[in-house]
Amino acid sequence: MARKFLYIVAALIVLVIAGGFIIRIYESELTELAFVPTAKFEKQAAFEPSKYAGNDMWFARPGKIGNPADWLPTGAAKAEIPGSAAIFFVHPTSYIGRDYWNAPLNDTQSQDRARLFLRGLASPFASAGEMWAPRYRQAAIGAFLTTKPEGQQALDAAYQDILLAFDEFVAKVQKDRPIILAGHSQGALHLTHLLKDRVAGKPIAKRIVAAYVVGWPISVTADMPKMGLPACTGPDDTGCIMAWQSFAEPAEYDRMVKVYNATNGFTGQPRKDTAMLCTNPLNGGAAPAALMKANLGTLKPDDKMITGALIVGAVPARCDNKGFLLIGDPPEIGPYVLPGNNYHVYDFPLFWANVRADAAWRLRKYLQK
Repeated sequence: MARKFLYIVAALIVLVIAGGFIIRIYESELTELAFVPTAKFEKQAAFEPSKYAGNDMWFARPGKIGNPADWLPTGAAKAEIPGSAAIFFVHPTSYIGRDYWNAPLNDTQSQDRARLFLRGLASPFASAGEMWAPRYRQAAIGAFLTTKPEGQQALDAAYQDILLAFDEFVAKVQKDRPIILAGHSQGALHLTHLLKDRVAGKPIAKRIVAAYVVGWPISVTADMPKMGLPACTGPDDTGCIMAWQSFAEPAEYDRMVKVYNATNGFTGQPRKDTAMLCTNPLNGGAAPAALMKANLGTLKPDDKMITGALIVGAVPARCDNKGFLLIGDPPEIGPYVLPGNNYHVYDFPLFWANVRADAAWRLRKYLQK
């Protein structure tokens, strides 16, 4: 398993259903798959405060051997001198079982999948510094496919683990060290709450190089005022948020908008008809649109799913007026595309080299201030 390509992050149905909020849009199509847990929800016992003090509860952290995020695609040079940032990365959903509402940490399959996700999604950040990626009792994919209260309870329980891991991360990292936050899908959802609860209005906000909250909708007016950081408006900005949700054209996201419009944001105000945050990963948020020549490299796996290569100039990117990132004609990057030309599972790989360069450049600008 460990030798298989990171980017089984686009393999099996896991990657098609790892979309959290997005998958709720396709609830009617996926109900027949019966991913909703059949077990009674059991409240998880809270971890003791020292749970994350050792290596066992981390996929990656300084001093732990076998960091999955150290993987690099063919043609990507390893950084001669790693950056000075501390990176906190929250992986997406990897548990598709029905036996539990929250994934047990001894579930081998979901833990192996999470490692593979980290190899594909966290690897762009690894050259910017030391990677910290916690294990956590993630909500099962079925939590996103039901209106039962157990679904939200499972997400709330998973978030408590993330909070504990983050507090340990902050306690162990040097007090003046710059921080990069990143997550995708369920991981991005937890990151939005983390920004609200642990960053907004607190001294640590001054240490944030950037937060990459990718693959989850964020309302510019109903969420961001409570998240403590503004949107990135250019590659030189620091202490800001990068966020996008990728669609090829023609994009069909009406069902996603319908679910989004039915929810309230962190301010308590409705998200209905509010713009979603979209920062273009090809130009650091400097403009809504960028040509494909600005794409430094899209990650594509080989046929055997063992390695991958970077394709320069594969896709352009343009934020539309609703806040979705449009990438033009559907690229041939892999078969795991959601209905409506939704490239959710490829949010990071589509712009792998740009994300890597963006994180390194923002760190440089942060250190110059």
